[in-house]
Amino acid sequence: MQRRHFIATGMGTALSTSLATFPLASWAQDAWPAKPIKLVVPFPPGGPTDIMGRTAAKVMGDKLGQQLVVENKAGAGGNIGTDAVAKAAGDGYTIGLSAISSLAIAPTLYPKLSFSVEKDLAPVSLVGFTPCAIVAHPSAPFDDLKGLIAYAKANPGKLSYGTSGIGTSTHLAAELLQSATGIALTHIPYKGTSQIAQDLLAGTIPLSFESSLTTTLPNVKSGKLKVIAVTSAQRSRALPNVPTVAEQGVAGFDVVTWFGLIAPASTPRDIVNKLADAWKTGAATAPALTAFENIGADIKVNTPQQFAEFIRAENTRWGSLIQKLGIKLD
Repeated sequence: MQRRHFIATGMGTALSTSLATFPLASWAQDAWPAKPIKLVVPFPPGGPTDIMGRTAAKVMGDKLGQQLVVENKAGAGGNIGTDAVAKAAGDGYTIGLSAISSLAIAPTLYPKLSFSVEKDLAPVSLVGFTPCAIVAHPSAPFDDLKGLIAYAKANPGKLSYGTSGIGTSTHLAAELLQSATGIALTHIPYKGTSQIAQDLLAGTIPLSFESSLTTTLPNVKSGKLKVIAVTSAQRSRALPNVPTVAEQGVAGFDVVTWFGLIAPASTPRDIVNKLADAWKTGAATAPALTAFENIGADIKVNTPQQFAEFIRAENTRWGSLIQKLGIKLD
């Protein structure tokens, strides 16, 4: 798939204030949760989102006294799983772990998105951040960002890269890099990170933009893959010797992937608050801290109101970028 497959839909508008509000229905919820809760993860098993989801399910279940069962619904950059949550009954027994791609990018990118972030979803809490990384096969004729840029300029459109899907933060990180440096790359979208790692190891693709090094870090340490740069403002704890994109000459470059818990919009406010409290308690436990450390992620906690405000700000940021780049989705 060629790059520049987006179109601005004039989205730079902020999400409505309804995002920060919740249904006013109030009835006795003392019995909740009386049965297992389904946690939808919108990416395949084995990737960073899945690890975060399963970690959250365990520690939140311990707090709530009820099992949280993870269900993977991958596809469309996370939109299929997020849509499933948006259309679920608001009884507190279906929640999701969504990401920047569906909550802040998709509303601008998809003119006919099947769900409305501000009308169909209730934000619960941020869960974590991961820096994106540019990873290459050892045969790639460059070892740093300067070399990548020089090669891409000499071979416009010939250098392909994989991401976990159209409209994900890794995809827009690549688009932003191309815009900032004047290079042209060819995008190959996947449904998740596991298959990218396999194809990168096989040399099927020479380059990838990844939201976590979970599946590739062992291969990086063994020399089977190499990391060109990380896209966050600060270096990654997992790769302290790898310079950022900004350090390598692209001033101000800062892209991270963030993840957060959501529920159907009709979920009662007291249940949303209990879910947020369960994550707040669970996030401070040793198992959660260790799991996030292992994937190079920063654990995050905030209130439903704060998460709603965060989503609004991110929507404005990415909507403006899509509009500026004149990106469209075919």
